[in-house]
Amino acid sequence: MSTDTPDYPAAPWRGVARHPDRRSEVGPVELFFDLVYVFAIIQLSHVLLDHLSWAGFAETAIVFAAVWWGWNYSAWAMNWLNPANTRVQLLNAVLMLASLGMAAAIPGAFGDSGLLFAGCFVFMGILRPVFMIAAFRGRQLASNYTALLTWSALAGVCWIAGALLPPEVRLWVWLLAVAIDYAAPLLNFRIPGAVAAPMERWDTDPEHLAERNRLVFIIALGESILLMGSALADEGVPDARSLLGLLLGFAGLTVLWWNYFALAGHEVTGGQGHTGALRFAFAYAHALMVLGAIVVAVSMELRLTHDHLTPGLVLVAVGGPLIYLAGNLLFLRSRFGRMALSRLIAAALLALIGAAGLLYYERLPVTAVTLPVLLVMAALAVLTARSRAAGTRTPAP
Repeated sequence: MSTDTPDYPAAPWRGVARHPDRRSEVGPVELFFDLVYVFAIIQLSHVLLDHLSWAGFAETAIVFAAVWWGWNYSAWAMNWLNPANTRVQLLNAVLMLASLGMAAAIPGAFGDSGLLFAGCFVFMGILRPVFMIAAFRGRQLASNYTALLTWSALAGVCWIAGALLPPEVRLWVWLLAVAIDYAAPLLNFRIPGAVAAPMERWDTDPEHLAERNRLVFIIALGESILLMGSALADEGVPDARSLLGLLLGFAGLTVLWWNYFALAGHEVTGGQGHTGALRFAFAYAHALMVLGAIVVAVSMELRLTHDHLTPGLVLVAVGGPLIYLAGNLLFLRSRFGRMALSRLIAAALLALIGAAGLLYYERLPVTAVTLPVLLVMAALAVLTARSRAAGTRTPAP
């Protein structure tokens, strides 16, 4: 993170920027903004539940990529904006309304609601940098957001064009739009001869980003509670199978929470703090961890409503933790410059469990996959917690 004093706007935008003594504070308006993503995650999980196929996975991943990027860019913008300022609060309210439109359109994003979904996302992608450019004009941050706006506009053309095309073509055009959006920070928002915003020009605050990402991960975990509760309520009086499924599901949720907060939740403010590392740790690594938590939630609902394995159930039961671990590995690599052997071993074991489940699913109960997955993730959580405890007792070299 840069140690320079942040740029502050001149009148009439004075008061829009955060005070330097309160850079890391998460304001009430940010918590309010996150409420709409409770609904968005519910929508995403139900879309995946209704479309357990390779095409369904692909469509859900693209829709999630847009939802995440809209939240991610909003969270980063609040690094520099004062959450108590009226203009900033109005900006968040408008962005929240657009996010609500996106969330409502998720089930039909590849149907009749494609234009609403894409339109709301592109609107957010244009409004946010325009606000930042106006608020910080003449400062480095305005120049940075000019470059970001250029890339968002390029991606926006693809989002809108894809929404106007048939669903089978829309998938590929939106995949291109996702690639442009996600590649922009990696390329330093550079267009040769026009604009650029290298990462060292972004004065970001790691503690603020850490807290924002912790909160959205908790929201993703909360979806598991909602799906498990809804599944049990629909069944009426639970039988022994349902109670066992609930017990294993809740244990799996607890283990996932434990894994995250044994590492990312506590060490998230340590390690490398320059903006390039933060970009990977929060924009990309947390995208995978949150998506993994959503897939885990879907698997928990399925295990309560199925007596025997299906290929789709195997894929989500194993795929959720695998996606989460991929994000965990990227987080460790970006913040601490290392790859955790324990996570690589856990990923290999999960892949073996998934392969066996897909081969023999017709003759196996649900617990034949969900219980080994739980044991692998529980063992990893214990190792992570013990490693951290040992690290806090050993003075840093």
